[in-house]
Amino acid sequence: MGRLSILAFVAGVGWLQQQATLPSLAWVGVLPLLLLGAWRLAQGKAAWSSRTAHALILLAAFLSGYDWAAWRAQIRLADALPASWEGRDIQVTGVVASLPQYNERGVRFDFDVEEVSTPDARVPHRIQLFWFNRAADAEEAALLNPARLHAGERWQWVVRLKRPHGTANPHGFDYEAYLLERGIGATGYIRQDPGNFRLKQTVYLPGYLVERMRDDIAQSMRRVLADAPYGGVLIALAIGDQGAIPQAQWRIFTRTGVNHLMSISGLHVTMFSGLMFGLAYWGWRRSARLTQRIPARKVALLAGVLAAMIYTLLTGFAVPAQRTLYMVAAVALAVWSGRITSSTRVLAVALLAVVVLDPWAVLAAGFWLSFGAVAVILYVSNHRLRRRHWLMEAAQIQWAVTLGLVPALLLLFQQVSLVSPLANAVAIPVVSFLVVPLTLLGAFLHLDFLLSLGHGVMGVCMSLLEWLSALPAAVWQQHAPPLWAALAACLGLAWLLAPRGLPARWLGAVAMLPMFALMPVVPAPGTLRATVLDVGQGLAVVLRTSRHALLYDTGPRFSSEVDSGGRIV
Repeated sequence: MGRLSILAFVAGVGWLQQQATLPSLAWVGVLPLLLLGAWRLAQGKAAWSSRTAHALILLAAFLSGYDWAAWRAQIRLADALPASWEGRDIQVTGVVASLPQYNERGVRFDFDVEEVSTPDARVPHRIQLFWFNRAADAEEAALLNPARLHAGERWQWVVRLKRPHGTANPHGFDYEAYLLERGIGATGYIRQDPGNFRLKQTVYLPGYLVERMRDDIAQSMRRVLADAPYGGVLIALAIGDQGAIPQAQWRIFTRTGVNHLMSISGLHVTMFSGLMFGLAYWGWRRSARLTQRIPARKVALLAGVLAAMIYTLLTGFAVPAQRTLYMVAAVALAVWSGRITSSTRVLAVALLAVVVLDPWAVLAAGFWLSFGAVAVILYVSNHRLRRRHWLMEAAQIQWAVTLGLVPALLLLFQQVSLVSPLANAVAIPVVSFLVVPLTLLGAFLHLDFLLSLGHGVMGVCMSLLEWLSALPAAVWQQHAPPLWAALAACLGLAWLLAPRGLPARWLGAVAMLPMFALMPVVPAPGTLRATVLDVGQGLAVVLRTSRHALLYDTGPRFSSEVDSGGRIV
């Protein structure tokens, strides 16, 4: 019931995120009564059937998730910019709270507001600002040098803000939800004003110090890898700054199915944690006095958890890294207490921790792909009677993960990489066991030759990935399948990947056919369907007939690498 209750809680959180309006907080008052009733039913199974008690417990868990997400959303939405202060000059003082992201137009960053100097103005605690690079102003252009603006600095600025809003297209990227998840209550830009100046170089608070450390590592790596074509990849692997990777390289990673490696994945966190575990265990057991006080294994467990926590924080606290951190902590706690638990229970605890801390995580594709991949690995690895050779087992796991994520990839992105098994077979060991260790050692120990060596290894790997990406049949693209067809495919995959001995496992492939065979409804012959897309400004219209599709205009261009044609249309 514990694992089912966690899944019910997550389902309640997900259900809230699909609602058009938030419920009244009066739901929170009803919840304790439901929980008490479920507990009483569970205690009195003689009078009530256990199925009834379990059903009410699951319902209470579902409503708990629903109420938790609603309460968190109410709090966050309350910290909003009043409509009357949109587009007006406001003087604010605060701290640069994230890594500055540079492009040819300027720099974008998150800003924590500490004080509002403009009378009667009210500004959310966290806002996102853009500082335009105006080449006509040499002094301001000099201020935009990456060596000038750093995370963790306290500045005073005059800004103009607006409430968050994105495009109104269905099924596209929800920019407003993205800002809400990050706690950003307004966006805007910095005005030219003589009152703009830096007040303090470093604010000594834990969160800002972590961001400043990430910033310093990024600047140091950029100096070493200034002319390196894959320097952005190494920066992303070291500190989780995925914005450092050019869009052209992201397309290669996406087409070859190795984009999960270019962010801080669970494998990287586990490897770093395991390394610290081994070093601590080796060093502690060398001393008889220390071992008598605290067993070496417990000290090593603590070192592994702390290493995973530090690495996760330094890499931006992404969902895959969070999941691994909580799983490592749960395993360490189980071993420390002498209560070894099942791997599925550990995964459920990690799932609960991620959703409780971030109820909006269920909206992220990485959430489903990350937990889905681990669930598939556990499904094909646990409770097997015979262990295969490690190479055969690794190949089986890679094949299972590739198949197991097909429904989610088609549902979320409408494409699947067909060269992913081969690309991952090469990229996973090369990136995880060569590039990442060389990058981390070079970045944290300031050993430039290791960064250069890591870049060279990455260059060899990229040669293969570029060749695979250029293949005409590298990617399968199609329409998004109906939800029921994707769920049926998941059930079919569970049967297909079941252990040997179960009859007719091939029938699992039959359950996947509707996901590919069901075609979207097209206009009837002789009719025209026109769709006007919201691209922010300008016009983009899609005209469809029964046999043709015409796109008129693609909207504006945001930068040399980003335009509305690729981002929206």
